[in-house]
This record gives sequence, structure tokens and C-alpha cells, in this order.
Amino acid sequence: MTHFKQFENGLRLVVNKMDSLMSVTMGIIVHTGASQENDSEDGISHFIEHMMFKGTKNRTAFQISDDMDRIGAQMNAFTAKDITCYYAKSTTAHAEEAFEILADLFLESVFPEEEIEREKGVVIEEINMNEDTPDDLCLDLLSTAYFGNIGYGRNILGTKENVSGFTVNDIKKYMDKYYAPQNIVISMAGNIDVKLAESMVAKYFACHNKPFSGLKSINIEPQSQSLFRKKDIEQVHFAVAFPSVKRYDKLYDATQILNAILGGSMSSRLFQTVREKLGLAYTVYSYVSSYCETGVLAVYAGVNSSKYRQSVNAVFECIDEIKKKNISKDEFERGKEQLISSSIFSQESTSSQMLLFGKELVYNNKIYNFEERVNRISSVTFDDVMDAIDCNFDFDRKAAALVGAADKPL
Repeated sequence: MTHFKQFENGLRLVVNKMDSLMSVTMGIIVHTGASQENDSEDGISHFIEHMMFKGTKNRTAFQISDDMDRIGAQMNAFTAKDITCYYAKSTTAHAEEAFEILADLFLESVFPEEEIEREKGVVIEEINMNEDTPDDLCLDLLSTAYFGNIGYGRNILGTKENVSGFTVNDIKKYMDKYYAPQNIVISMAGNIDVKLAESMVAKYFACHNKPFSGLKSINIEPQSQSLFRKKDIEQVHFAVAFPSVKRYDKLYDATQILNAILGGSMSSRLFQTVREKLGLAYTVYSYVSSYCETGVLAVYAGVNSSKYRQSVNAVFECIDEIKKKNISKDEFERGKEQLISSSIFSQESTSSQMLLFGKELVYNNKIYNFEERVNRISSVTFDDVMDAIDCNFDFDRKAAALVGAADKPL
């Protein structure tokens, strides 16, 4: 059973009641992330996510985690390009207590100066860790190569210089812009009473009022750059990005099936050719990142430095074969089944359901419908995938990134 309510202040609540379970995941999703930041704010969405756990008017940082542990609940958060999510998972019996702690963290955080200075060091170490993780670094570099240094091209972690300079005023100024009820969705999935869910949200959030001037427009013109970072490491990590479909495009599901055929599974072209047949890579895959305004289809591989050119050629040969529309009906059906099963598997996780329902409201202002989703995938035809090929491999607008012992870009 799905329940929706929009409160007078604009905040939206969606509850997917799953009676057969004994737990619930509750998430507060804010429609902002790295893509909404300007140069001086670069990294602040992620920094705020960290700072939310550092003390409220009612609890110290330790008490937040201790109170959650006392009821056996879990709490965490993440920042993405276009959303920031704070969530808690608890047993049904302790849902009310868990939500009170989550609401306290979200609404009453005080951002102590000493905690801000301490957390700067933590985030800078996270940035250092990212620099020392070449696959992550390569994909961050690819975003910049494709989108530039703004919008979806921004690194979620930000820069060390920016993080070092953030103040409590910077935090409050940014939150005043985006942490408004009209820009927030609360999503719950699991075994929770719908009336209890609504009363909890009303109790803590009904008086939460802030003006909201809207989200800023994002530049989505592909930059088609080729960037690289020289590092003295054993492997070369490379990635390529092509313009793809935006979220809710008529060819979105066809593109997801295309991606499964190219590099989204162990039976895919990339895995079977680059890894299994040629033995050139341990990790090779493709993925689609779709946003409200645009999308990207990307390929990544981590390969031996001495065979990096051979590996690049093998990857592009796989892409060329698909670009020529050399796809079998069997590959098409297999890709479709993978997409359907992934939707079914998500039905069995309260965390996945919380995000699915929450994101659908954030991005599309609609209630997620599982049956409609599966029907849309089932209705994709072989010809639709052929059409998806036409709009996914524009070599003139591709971007590339490389990290490793190389002297020039890909």
C-alpha cells in the first residue's frame, strides 16, 4: 500500500507500506547536491552532510550515535550530484524513536565551530583517499572531461582549498537556499503504520518553513575533453563517455537494455571480450548516468600498463560492433530480463524502496509504480534498442579520462 501526503509548507511524504517485514527505512531527501553549487560552494553539500552528525540542540555527536545504537537502529547519509539523503533503518517497534533522532539531526544541528574544524580534516582525508583510489579518480575526471568544472562535472567532495575555508555562515547560507520544505521529500518503506508516519512528520516538520526560490539551471553542453592524471601505479585506468538519454526519455529503458548488452553484466560484450577472451582487464564495465536534463553512457576499464593500448582498441571494437547494430535477439531478451529482475530485486529491500519512491517524487513529482515500471520495460522492442544505439554513440562529442603511468591523454 502506498500513501502520499503534501503538507501545507510544501513538504511531501510518501510511504510504501510492506506488511510482511519487521523493519522500516525512513529517508529525508533534499533536492540538491554538487550540481547546484557555485565555485565558492564546491563541496559544501557533502560537507553539510558530514556536519549534520556533529551535534544538535538536544544531543552531542556521541549521543546521536549512542541513541541509535541503543534501539539497534542504523543511520547514515550520502551526497550525490543532485540529491542529499539522510536516512535511518530500524525495527518497526522502534520506528518512532529512530525518526525522532533523524528529525533532530536534520532540523536541530548546531554546527559547533570546533567540530567544523575537526571535520575539515576528516573530509580532506576523504579527498586524499579518493586521490589514492585510481578508479574513483578516473570516473571523477571523466565527469569533468564531459561536463566541465560546473554542474554535473563537479566532484562531490569538493577541493581541499574550499573545504578548508568553509564556515558556519557558509553552511547556513547554503541550507537557507536549498533546505526548504518545498525542496524536501520524506520517504518511508517497510512495515510502518501510515497514520503514525504522517503524525511523526507533522510533529517535527509541519512548522519547518523557509522560502524557496527554486533550483538553478545547469549547463549541460558536453565539453568533449580528454583529461589525464599521471600516477606511478601498476594499472592504467581509462574511461570514455558519450551523450545519452535523460531521465524519463522515451528511450531510457531501451538504453538501459543496450547498456546491459554492452557492459552491464558478466555476459556482456565488454566482459566477455576484454576480460574473458583477451584477459586484458580484471574490471571492465559500462553504465548509464541519467539526470533530469541530460544523460551519459560511460565505459570504464582498469588494465595492465603494458597492454593499455591493446585494451583501448578492444573496448572501442566492442563499441563499434554495437554501433553497427550487430546485436542478436538473444542479447536483447537477456538484457531485458536483467532489467526486469533488477526492478523485482529492489522490491525486497526497504532501503531500495525508500530511495525509489523518494527519487520519483523529487525528480518527477509522481508516485513510483512498480507494475508500470515492469510494463514499460516489457514493452521495449528490439527496434527501440536499435534507436537507442543511434542516440548513444556520438564519437564527435565523446569525452575521455585516464589515470596511470601514461604521458598523454587517451
